Amino acid sequence: MEEIEPKQIYTTEEARDFLKISESTIKRLLKKGTLRAYKVGGQYRIWGAEILRLVSPEVEDKVYSVYKKIKTKAKRAIAKW
Repeated sequence: MEEIEPKQIYTTEEARDFLKISESTIKRLLKKGTLRAYKVGGQYRIWGAEILRLVSPEVEDKVYSVYKKIKTKAKRAIAKW
């Protein structure tokens, strides 16, 4: 399997193959802005660095941090009931 080159531009199909996700998942990532891309001629183009950012541990840490904040807030709201 090829390595993802940070300065290379990939299509959504290539990104899906790298990430091993479905077409609906890549559409959802693009729509929510989780995976940033540029639209060229009606098709999305994605920088390799963006794909690498998506699977990096830093992103996972940020998601976990947000999850912990939401969980704590929910616990406090439930405790007030």
